Amino acid sequence: MTPETSDPALQALAAGIGEAARLNHHMLVTAESCTGGWIAKTLTDIAGSSAWFECGIVAYSYEAKQALLSVRPQTLEQFGAVSRETVIEMVSGALANTGATVAVAVTGIAGPGGGTEDKPVGTVWLAWKRRGGYPRAEAFHFDGDREAVRRQTVAAALRGLEALTV
Repeated sequence: MTPETSDPALQALAAGIGEAARLNHHMLVTAESCTGGWIAKTLTDIAGSSAWFECGIVAYSYEAKQALLSVRPQTLEQFGAVSRETVIEMVSGALANTGATVAVAVTGIAGPGGGTEDKPVGTVWLAWKRRGGYPRAEAFHFDGDREAVRRQTVAAALRGLEALTV
């Protein structure tokens, strides 16, 4: 575990995001697959988060991604769940289907199984978007076991949110 992915570091990042969101009148939504709600948990661990946290959506299956986040079946069939195209539809759907103004979405392969030659374990796509803006998506390749990949993903997701909430 690196210093930036320790629980105190994640809590400090979340507290800063919450303060910036509150000051700038943002409401946040998370759309999570491989992190299973860990981003939402980290944000809602902050007292007073109800002032700036709208909701968290955990969508693991293709069906949940389609129903809750408006991901198109064609996108999933053509590119798979772990792709730039899917994470962009996830982040856009999270904003379209909630009252939030800022969103983060994540899809990836945390392991220990599920990896392929094209998409090995540790492959993660993150996307961030402000209502009315364009999404930004980024691929990551994290090392370590399932816990380490997920923790690094949460840290990266929070760093992206930090940039959007100011």
